[in-house]
Amino acid sequence: MFVELDGFRLFYTDDGSGDTTLLLVHGWGADSHQWVHHLPALTQHYRVIAVDLRGHGYSSAPETGNTVTAMTGDLVRLLDGPCVAVGHSMGAVIVSRLAVEHPELVKALVTVDPGYGWPAGVGRISLSLLDGLRGPDPAAAAVQIDQWCYTAASPSWLREWHRRRLLATPPHVLAQAFESLWDGQDAIGTRPAADAYLSQRTCPVLSFWANPAQAAWEADLLKDPRSRTICWPGSGHRLHEERPAEFALVVTEWLRSLT
Repeated sequence: MFVELDGFRLFYTDDGSGDTTLLLVHGWGADSHQWVHHLPALTQHYRVIAVDLRGHGYSSAPETGNTVTAMTGDLVRLLDGPCVAVGHSMGAVIVSRLAVEHPELVKALVTVDPGYGWPAGVGRISLSLLDGLRGPDPAAAAVQIDQWCYTAASPSWLREWHRRRLLATPPHVLAQAFESLWDGQDAIGTRPAADAYLSQRTCPVLSFWANPAQAAWEADLLKDPRSRTICWPGSGHRLHEERPAEFALVVTEWLRSLT
């Protein structure tokens, strides 16, 4: 289904039922199909909204404004009440912004290998890749960036699935969204900006990481005693897609522990 927002359409699905609403937010260059392996388990217990961010999937692609800040604003308008916001990568940045800027809408957060809080060197490398996204072959540049998302254990179907999603995402959207992660006054891709901003989250957070150092860093920022960080070393960036059943089980059990 679609909702009209200022001249463009946002696609989302709304399935399941229950007292708790889950909002699922995909990462850069993906779409809500990223959650298809989790929906059967999650919709048994919750109402689940899965959205295609602006410029991604079936949603419209404005010529400008395809940033994490604007995408966060879109979700504010989409939601009809408080939710548990679940986000992967860029989606984790967006749901964290939602929790800070609109705490009345977020009861809890689940973040998956987030696109925030990396050392400054990672940010410099990432910004250097923008030239490729704005160059003569942005699709090839995007696919090259995507290679860092995998380990030797990552299944081939997952690589191909996301390659095809990247090829279907308008190049200007990829460039604008990628830049907004790492540059600008709202960017929290690197520290210390991420430390200052994320410390404003007051709700419980369940954070998944593939990198032990990043997991330890975020653990020190979490304020609610019910928060948890989980690390699955050896997993790729899309660890929730590599281990969907385990991911859904951990999320469900953690949410039950909050009640």
